[in-house]
Amino acid sequence: MKFFLNILNKVRPHFKGEGKLKRYYPFFEAVDTLTFWTNDQTKSGPHIRDSIDLKRTMIMVIVAMIPATIFGIINVGYQHALALGIERGWLANFWIGLQSYLPIMVVGYATGFFWELLFPIIRKQEVDEGFFVTGWLIPLILPPTIPLWQMVVATSFGVVIGKMIFGGSGRNIFNPALLTRAYIFFAYPGRISGDEVWVKTVDGFSGATPLAVPVANPGADAVTVLNNVSQFDYSWFNMFIGWIPGSVGETSALMILLGAAFLIYTKIGSWRIMAGAVIGLVATAFLTNLLAGGSTNTMLTLPPHYHLVMGGFLFGTAFMATDPVSAAYTNRGRWIYGILIGLLTVVIRAVNPAYPEGTMLAILLMNAFAPLIDYFVVQGNMKKRMARYAE
Repeated sequence: MKFFLNILNKVRPHFKGEGKLKRYYPFFEAVDTLTFWTNDQTKSGPHIRDSIDLKRTMIMVIVAMIPATIFGIINVGYQHALALGIERGWLANFWIGLQSYLPIMVVGYATGFFWELLFPIIRKQEVDEGFFVTGWLIPLILPPTIPLWQMVVATSFGVVIGKMIFGGSGRNIFNPALLTRAYIFFAYPGRISGDEVWVKTVDGFSGATPLAVPVANPGADAVTVLNNVSQFDYSWFNMFIGWIPGSVGETSALMILLGAAFLIYTKIGSWRIMAGAVIGLVATAFLTNLLAGGSTNTMLTLPPHYHLVMGGFLFGTAFMATDPVSAAYTNRGRWIYGILIGLLTVVIRAVNPAYPEGTMLAILLMNAFAPLIDYFVVQGNMKKRMARYAE
């Protein structure tokens, strides 16, 4: 590393001041900051009011996602073995899964960093580290069979439309990773929804994800339908562990909870948002269970504890709803923001048979309303203080 540092120090004058490569200083600064450190003070958002900088904060989030990532890769290999009707060890499954996951991750990072470097060079701004987390998130919220060209197009949309046109990290309204998923869902729905969401490399083998099963069986009890699936084990415990088809990082509730606990312990992620989302989901699911009598909508009968472990709810709540840029800032606002995400997740799942998920749209919708929530919370606090002073 000292050898590389000496090289950076030697070429530094060419990028700074009136150096012949001054136009590309944002690129040099990004490499310097990523590999070592910087003494430059941040002049624009986002700002971290703590003893650690943005790069360390992003790294902590990535560390929190490692358990779900490793398990997800192993699960890809396991699902492949299940399709072939064979048994493989964990290491063998990890290797098979890595062959599907790694190209998606590499292409996603390459695409995202291209735009993250291009815009600052054109605008003569510093490069931020925001895409470290976004680039890690995107492959985890997509099926492992997503075509690489779609990955390029969708990531470009998520980064450019979701963040760079607003000025970069700290100024974006929506979570860029979720916008990437939303683009693929609406532009190429066959690749991310329905029975083909998890198409194996084995010809003719495909299977519906757990949330798609009740939707396809109207007028039945959701738990009974799930337990009668012969192709996969859709028992609650197995869905909690994560040996089921689905997006790479979203299947294991156990691994996600470990990551969420790490974020809460390090105070990187807001426990209020996470708790609020769970409360909102559980309360709304109880209500839909009460309304299920006489209805042909099987999703209304899905119990709260099943909602928790199915789809991308826990993953979205832990790693995307808590995004400090697009989430609510005030403590009371975070409670409201989280509760509404949980509520909307169940509502979308229950009343929209064309889209049995819900978490993605719920978070994106609340991203749009987060500033308004904070505004009313602040206004309410001001009125209370004014009333106190008037006394």
